[in-house]
Amino acid sequence: MADTRLTTGEYLVRLLESYGVELIFGIPGVHTVELYRGLPATKIRHVTPRHEQGAGFMADGYARVTGKPGVCFIVTGPGMTNIATAMGQAYADSVPMLVISAVNARNELAMGQGRLHELPSQRNLVAGVSAFSHTLLDPAQLPEVMARAFTVFNSARPRPVHIEIPLDVIVAQAGHLSTDAWPLPGRAAADPASIAKAATILKAAKRPLIIAGGGAADAAAEIAAIAEKLDAPVFMTINGRGILKPGDPRIMTGNLSMQPLLDELATSDAILAIGTEFGETEMYPEPKPLSFGGPLIRIDIDPAQIVTGLRADVPIAADAKLAATSLSAALGEGRTAGEGAARAKAVREKVETGLWPACRTHGKLMEVITKALPDATVAGDQTEPVYAVNQFYQAPQVRSFFNSSTGYGTLGYGLPAAFGAKLGAPDRPSVCLIGDGGLQFSVQELASAVEAGIATAVVIWNNTSYGEIKAFMAERDIPQIGVDIFTPDFVGLAKALGCEASRPTSLAELESELKASATRNVPTVIEIQAGSTLAKTLAA
Repeated sequence: MADTRLTTGEYLVRLLESYGVELIFGIPGVHTVELYRGLPATKIRHVTPRHEQGAGFMADGYARVTGKPGVCFIVTGPGMTNIATAMGQAYADSVPMLVISAVNARNELAMGQGRLHELPSQRNLVAGVSAFSHTLLDPAQLPEVMARAFTVFNSARPRPVHIEIPLDVIVAQAGHLSTDAWPLPGRAAADPASIAKAATILKAAKRPLIIAGGGAADAAAEIAAIAEKLDAPVFMTINGRGILKPGDPRIMTGNLSMQPLLDELATSDAILAIGTEFGETEMYPEPKPLSFGGPLIRIDIDPAQIVTGLRADVPIAADAKLAATSLSAALGEGRTAGEGAARAKAVREKVETGLWPACRTHGKLMEVITKALPDATVAGDQTEPVYAVNQFYQAPQVRSFFNSSTGYGTLGYGLPAAFGAKLGAPDRPSVCLIGDGGLQFSVQELASAVEAGIATAVVIWNNTSYGEIKAFMAERDIPQIGVDIFTPDFVGLAKALGCEASRPTSLAELESELKASATRNVPTVIEIQAGSTLAKTLAA
């Protein structure tokens, strides 16, 4: 029986619970406290970050690991401007995120009367970083608007959704409304004629090639089957890592702007691209135009994306898993094993030869991390170790490796994203790779993690600078102004915030600290100073 006394704020959390929401990231403010009144009547856990941007990044990390939307309660005005950057990262990388905020009362909207936290239009503010933004003018709208939001997350290209609730609507009566989640539409299946055309091209190809992106994460088994049937090498983008298991002989490393990959694309007579936008952020350090030696078959949930950037000979607008299942069936039994593994091996060897020195240093670092914490989720910032390991790291499974070097490219992302990832996958180890510059954007979130009991290994590469930008300026003969920055005593600071922290001096100490991080209930901060004994050992 409906509780007629429920306010909209109390009703909202019950409705979220009916959609399977288990966790909310938020910082209560005077305009959002009524969203919290009903939380104790649910099983939803609340985590309090120290900044709204941190809330968004935590929600992002949680969503990437689970595939479910990360949910945030955000205060009006400054809370929304603070989380906008995190929404931008999630929008660029197609990450589901639900941001629920307050807004001034309906009779005060757009009046410019100097109300607390007042903006001319919060909806306009977030229009460019959300699938849609809705102002809830009546409690009766909420079931429909929530169904629209979860349809974006479940059935379309997942991106942030923003729902703002005026202060007078939050306290309005909503107990007469049903708390049952609406049935959601399924994902789009592929056009049979397009699948048949794609299968004909691929079966006739002598040198097929597969490119799999983050949009194909749920189609890992199907893509592996297609690769086997075609005996095709597979290139996985950063967000697509783990689609093929580590050690699979068909894996190609590097990035698409490297000459070995460009050569392979040019000599392939059919290219199957699934769930990737061919973004330039995948092509560090020098994006280049791509040229294909045969027809491009492109599968994506977003029809507009298929006709963006590159011309597809066979465009297929569909869910990656459904399309890959249909395509695998259309391919039949497959062909006799041929050159797929050999082609992939040749690319890996050529890529290895051309890697810059930092790749070898941080390759050894990743070897130690993987040995100490197998099956870890690894969230990274924009930092030297991340740019390096992006070129070769093979994730243990999908939704295990992601960083802010893709898409929007935000500093400070890695730390809160790693915490969100741990909350989303509590039974797996969690690692953050971050630099001293990026860490200073979000270091306060260490306190949030201590409070929430989040065990994560935070590996800091400390070169006392914005090292990547400094190198970029030096290469262009630009004075290196503003890039050599003061860095605090991270070990002392981490301990003051309640974390475990150390500066290991050997590989054995590093491995020991990494292993210990998984046994604790607070973050373990591990600082590696560039030029230190440990750094030199990694570079040797």
